[in-house]
Amino acid sequence: MSVRVRRVYEPPEPEDGVRVLVDRLWPRGLAKDAARVDEWPKGLTPSAELRRWYHAGEGPYEEFARRYEAELAAPEAAELLARVREMAQTGPVTLLTAAKKPGESHTAVLARLLAD
Repeated sequence: MSVRVRRVYEPPEPEDGVRVLVDRLWPRGLAKDAARVDEWPKGLTPSAELRRWYHAGEGPYEEFARRYEAELAAPEAAELLARVREMAQTGPVTLLTAAKKPGESHTAVLARLLAD
């Protein structure tokens, strides 16, 4: 299974495979045709409340990751996660985010869960 994480602002590469935007909001200043996004499962993204909590610096990344994993257990999110996992089993999948530090964002949690 091949899952990689990239910033959505980086130019698409042939190795990307299916490009999945995993941010709830469309990235600022990026034209939709330039992003080459194949899937945008908004139900797979952290809730607005959790996102605000984390970005306000109210807790450590580990707590954010734990809370986000709990959100991913909800039926809609679990179904979307399973769908992305199926895509990754048939070819490369690139999780796209606008986060400046993807390794400390929800994208890292998704990549880890998909790799398990």
